[in-house]
Amino acid sequence: MAEALKDVGEFRLIRRIHDLLKREGGVPPADLTVGIGDDAAAYKPKPGHEVLITSDSFVEGRHYLPRYVRPRDVGRRAMVANVSDIGAMGGVPRYALISLGLKDETLLGDVEEIYRGFLEVLNPFGATVIGGNVTGTQNDVFIDITLIGEVKEGKAVRRSTARPGDAILVTGFPGRAAAGLQLLFRSLVPVENPLATAYIKPCHRAKAGASVAATGHASSMIDTSDGFLGDLGHICEESGAGAELFKKRFPVAEDLQYAAELLKRDPLEFFLGASDDYELIITCAGDHVSLIRSAVARACEGPVSEVGRITTKAGKVELVMNDGSRKALTLKGWNHFR
Repeated sequence: MAEALKDVGEFRLIRRIHDLLKREGGVPPADLTVGIGDDAAAYKPKPGHEVLITSDSFVEGRHYLPRYVRPRDVGRRAMVANVSDIGAMGGVPRYALISLGLKDETLLGDVEEIYRGFLEVLNPFGATVIGGNVTGTQNDVFIDITLIGEVKEGKAVRRSTARPGDAILVTGFPGRAAAGLQLLFRSLVPVENPLATAYIKPCHRAKAGASVAATGHASSMIDTSDGFLGDLGHICEESGAGAELFKKRFPVAEDLQYAAELLKRDPLEFFLGASDDYELIITCAGDHVSLIRSAVARACEGPVSEVGRITTKAGKVELVMNDGSRKALTLKGWNHFR
């Protein structure tokens, strides 16, 4: 019979997690001086590098729906969100600290699967879990991750340094995950459908972000975890700039077009709106677009589309329609409290 946490207790759970990490988490890096098992972990930062730190939480019912997402995919999604943030600044992940809030009826095997999801994302980077915490909760299960990464000194790409005249690039096909979630809500597709998979098993672009940062020619970069328009809005706000977008240049995937017709929605709603795609928005000087495209291609597959340019109109984003008319867009994306 499957064991629940109320059957094994906190310390046996922790031991099982430690054993799983030793068995499946790879060899600890040489610069890790104190790992799991002490009051805190310790490592020696690499000379000539800056430390990047990010944190993100995933709450049952808010960030994932258990009826659609298996425990392993829950862990994977939570770690992808954090790795994506490190990658959006041009860095690579190194160490993760994980806190879990669990119900007493949570199955021990499900917790182990969540950790396997973490490792599925971390292992390709040689990154590892170095600590964390577990606690009981009477409400929804939650995962809180603090991820430590690194980037070569002076190579971090920020969201606050876009310049008027810069081209706006985006990787992949934003909006597919949002469409997949709506199709799942309405029971219109199985979980194996590619759009549903885009929601359940999102992919990060961290390796592409590091490749772009290494060129030294990206003026700003951000991931699309809040949706294309919301995150472009963050760039505009922090850079004191605006943007001009061209509808005819938007990379709308064929399956997204079909889903929009099925859902009786405009595909632009999915492309521009809140979505769990974790693509990259990159700005650069116009004469560096080809160089940025090549940098992305070295790291991952998929298109890099030039969809607009940065303007001097602070906080203003305009959409240029196919007939040349213009439409003002409201800068909004995912909002936890709306």
